[in-house]
Amino acid sequence: MKQKLILTLAALAAAVFAACAGPGSDPVGGNRNNNTGKMSGNTMNANTNASMPSNTNTGDGNPMVGGAAMLKTKDIIDNAANSKDHTTLVAAVKAAGLVDTLKGAGPFTVFAPVNAAFEKLPAGTVDGLLKPESKAALTKILTYHVVPGKQDAATIAKAIEDGKGKATFKTVAGGTLTAAMEGPSVVLTDEKGGKSRVTTADVMQSNGVIHVIDSVLMPK
Repeated sequence: MKQKLILTLAALAAAVFAACAGPGSDPVGGNRNNNTGKMSGNTMNANTNASMPSNTNTGDGNPMVGGAAMLKTKDIIDNAANSKDHTTLVAAVKAAGLVDTLKGAGPFTVFAPVNAAFEKLPAGTVDGLLKPESKAALTKILTYHVVPGKQDAATIAKAIEDGKGKATFKTVAGGTLTAAMEGPSVVLTDEKGGKSRVTTADVMQSNGVIHVIDSVLMPK
């Protein structure tokens, strides 16, 4: 009688456990499908995607810039507009009327100064450049940061190597930039002798590539 009672209680407990667990559950490790989704990145559900973007949402291999995903399917302007570190640059591009140009087919290589780079300039410089009467000067400075073609990090490094430590690049503004290696970093020297370091390279765009830099480059 005692053995029969034990068997009955065991069967009842098993039935209750199965009902609580529900279909697809793992009584040992929890919902193993969900855990796999979080680790693989390819089988994540909607909730996981919201907190941990997939490869496509993080730019398909692109680095994050200014806390935002940089998508290879978007152009230079659309990606830069999402970066919280490039609000000054985007405002300057709009003031100079260069939006349509940098949304064009290109390809372009853009050395994109962060907000802190503009803050290094003398007080009042940025405000002055953003005025309508300064449009020509602003356009010259901005296009000095643009090189025709898609010059990725490997191309720039090879040019530096072939140039025995230095490489020059013609900008859309007509001036030249000189690139060299300082330790592991590419450093650009402008026509006034100012230097800017590439802090994030190879942010690929649908119409070229962006390299983030820490100082504004100035033409003659």
